[in-house]
Amino acid sequence: MKKINEILAAAYTEQDFPAAFHQTKLWAKTRPLEGLTVIEASPIFRNTMTKYRALVAAGARLIIGIRDGIIYDAAVVELMREAGFRIVRWDDTPFEVDLILDNAGGFSAWKPRLGFAELTRSGYEKYKNSDKPVFLADGGRIKRIETFLGTGESFYRAMAQRGYADWAGKKLVIFGSGKVGSGLIFYAKQKGAYVVSVTDPASVSEKTRERIDELVDFRDTAKTAQVVADAFAAVTATGICGALDRDGVPEALVASSALLANMGVEDEFGPRVPAERVLGEKRSLNFFLEEPTHLKYIDATLALHSAGAVYLAQNAGKLPSGIILPPADIEDEILRITRERGCIAEEMDFLN
Repeated sequence: MKKINEILAAAYTEQDFPAAFHQTKLWAKTRPLEGLTVIEASPIFRNTMTKYRALVAAGARLIIGIRDGIIYDAAVVELMREAGFRIVRWDDTPFEVDLILDNAGGFSAWKPRLGFAELTRSGYEKYKNSDKPVFLADGGRIKRIETFLGTGESFYRAMAQRGYADWAGKKLVIFGSGKVGSGLIFYAKQKGAYVVSVTDPASVSEKTRERIDELVDFRDTAKTAQVVADAFAAVTATGICGALDRDGVPEALVASSALLANMGVEDEFGPRVPAERVLGEKRSLNFFLEEPTHLKYIDATLALHSAGAVYLAQNAGKLPSGIILPPADIEDEILRITRERGCIAEEMDFLN
């Protein structure tokens, strides 16, 4: 772990990952996963190493899992391999393990002895009928920090990396007003952009509505086409594949001079908008960054995911099969540590 410790120390302070730092210190004493074989299949980036370190401190025999369709940092994969960790793929022949910390249901066909902890909402459908307990980290309050603050902020970092850092007075059209969309709106207003939200007006929270300059009902396709015509940029965050593939909206997007970007997992523009017309060819723009979500925003989510493994181990044989939502006391403790020892307390206030 020496190399991993050196990399983390050079890149972060303890304030950037207070929850994982606390888990590492605590679990090094209590060893709640002692002797258990654990596949950890979270997206592999430098910041994920805080999670690896905590699980190893807990006593886990850690295996790193990779699945197709999820971007990862190949340099980190190689570093973990050189450090002596086994790397497995989702489509390898399954073998006996105790726990799987999964992402988007990639390892759902496997049969871990004690169950799964799933990181994302996209894994819900694959696990809702599982015959094993499945701790859904996305099912609690903590995930909002990552999706709202973290993913929202990462769009502007990704755009700045491409040379678009100045948003003052520029018209930004944001499709969707859920957790990611609201985060995009939050930071857009901080950066001085003129914010247009194309969404279901009934779904917009009061706090988010205060930051929108122009609200367009997504069902009004004529108005939607009008607002993108002179936009500086348009970004999708609906969570729906092909959400913009309606009436004349794709044609208006292609004809406009707006920068187009996707912050969803799926292609939200639809087939009538060519991939080459969208930055990153329709892939989620933040995954082109060295750190897709800043550690300070994802630390609590990763810590909750890891805590799910401990919860499953400590309650083995007592839990029902299928989806299990995070217990309130586990989330409360992680949120307390994040607020008191981290560096995002002021931003978290907006989530309340």
